Amino acid sequence: MTTTPIRLQDAFTEAGVTGRLHAVDIDSGAEVGVGADQPVVTASVHKLCVLVTLHEQAAAGRLDLTEQIECPPTDRTSGPTGLAAMLDPVRMSLRDAAYLMMAVSDNTAAELLLGRVGLDAVNATTARLGLARTRAVHSFREMFASMREDAGPGGAQALTDPYVIARLRALDPARTNHSTPRDMTRLLGAVWRDEACTPEHGAAMRRVLGLQVWPHRLAAGFPFDDVHVAGKTGSLPTVRNEVGVVEYPDGGRYAVAVFTRAARTAATLPSADAVIGTAARIAVEALRTPSPS
Repeated sequence: MTTTPIRLQDAFTEAGVTGRLHAVDIDSGAEVGVGADQPVVTASVHKLCVLVTLHEQAAAGRLDLTEQIECPPTDRTSGPTGLAAMLDPVRMSLRDAAYLMMAVSDNTAAELLLGRVGLDAVNATTARLGLARTRAVHSFREMFASMREDAGPGGAQALTDPYVIARLRALDPARTNHSTPRDMTRLLGAVWRDEACTPEHGAAMRRVLGLQVWPHRLAAGFPFDDVHVAGKTGSLPTVRNEVGVVEYPDGGRYAVAVFTRAARTAATLPSADAVIGTAARIAVEALRTPSPS
């Protein structure tokens, strides 16, 4: 395992990204890390914190997951998926909105849920679980508004300009929603061990995390029919992240958090996406390889 950090750094460098990673055996506590305690921009990975908060409040009887919410077609949070891309009024349950938030990273669904539970509650949940370096600074709507403001009159096209990228508050961990790779694997471990919530709600969260549709990051590192990957991506200009749990048929289960920043500003960078799976595979294989005695 001693060469694993070097292999991880080499993989990130070859892909043209700066990478931060933490992987841990959920049951034994064995771990691998590269920059595991460095602050990182969470982007949509923070929706995992919203999900845990939602289920914590449901378990405490403060809300009912079957409660219906209305989503009019106007004033929706921007995004290319789910409610954000729909044109007509929608009515659905809180738990179905949570599904959209996690499975397709629906920003409008996330904003509706965050409006229901509150930003302070999300931070109280992460604090209760010992995530001392994780904090939601603003809502997703506010994050996108800050990007529009910082980009200036050039709009979305300006987001390919390195000088514009450098001034975006949404890409600065000190000024946006942030965490560390270690905090995120701690959160995942708590969900998988039913420490974050009751077993009933833990099972519901694990189910919805397993329904994410994106196969090009973490899951790409484990293309096996008998290995199950559940996770949540996060993306912003130059930022590609994913956190999740990899489960093997022998019962091994590993929480992995990978956060990257690309040197290039192109919106499409397949190598930057793929290295998340590559790095996760290197880390998990190291955890599954017995150390020489």
